[in-house]
Amino acid sequence: MSNNRNQQADPGQPVIYEIRIKGHLDQQWSDWFEGLLITLEDNGDTLITGPVVDQAALHGLLKKVRDLGMPLLSVIPIGPDQPDAPNVKP
Repeated sequence: MSNNRNQQADPGQPVIYEIRIKGHLDQQWSDWFEGLLITLEDNGDTLITGPVVDQAALHGLLKKVRDLGMPLLSVIPIGPDQPDAPNVKP
């Protein structure tokens, strides 16, 4: 039985994620989020974007979002070939 879900992803490379939360964070939170890019959107949301090395690291980031007490809106893996993908190097 083969797993077709991750055939395109290189298992040794970090995956770039876009984590969307409701409300604005200051840029000072970038260090707490391990240097990930923080983008404030006009609609009041914050995007936290950058490479995540594995699922354990992703869960660690999600715990930090939980600890902020701000609503989590979405978590999306971003492919490097997508037009909306940020210019973030893993």
